[in-house]
Amino acid sequence: MIWLFEKLHLVHLFIAGGGPVLWWIAILLMVLWALIVERLYYLLVLFPHYHKRLVTAWMNRMDKQSWCALQIRQTWLAQAEMKLKQNMAFLNVLIKMFPLLGLLGTVSGMVQVFDVVAVYGTGNPRLLASGISLATIPTMAGLVCALSGLFIYSRLESRRKLLLSGLALQLANDNDCKEVIR
Repeated sequence: MIWLFEKLHLVHLFIAGGGPVLWWIAILLMVLWALIVERLYYLLVLFPHYHKRLVTAWMNRMDKQSWCALQIRQTWLAQAEMKLKQNMAFLNVLIKMFPLLGLLGTVSGMVQVFDVVAVYGTGNPRLLASGISLATIPTMAGLVCALSGLFIYSRLESRRKLLLSGLALQLANDNDCKEVIR
């Protein structure tokens, strides 16, 4: 238990050293990972059941060739695509915000460094280097968060496209399958 408190204290010192922008980065990182977990759960657990239900309903239809049947199939595919795309745009926006927030933290940290230079001058390079080092922490944190989110986002996006194309193929009738193969 003491080990956990020590680690939390180190995280607190890291965030305090980077300034208030790091708190925003940490909060948005938690939101990002909550959305990623939600999307993973949906794609791996919930969507396969929805997929099976749609395919079963399509296979049980007697009429698969009429205009009405094709419109129903297109509607089901559009609804499935909407369910698969849910929260993906918000994930993309969050990922793009991290580097910008990191840059904001660095700029605000550099303003503080310039204040130190204005008061103490450039006679103490150790104080100046320490301030610059702390000013770059938000950029590093923002980039690390963005890279981790970007990797998972690309995997989620490719999985989403794969699931949608698989559903489209399973809902296709024989004539549609021949057109897709060509």
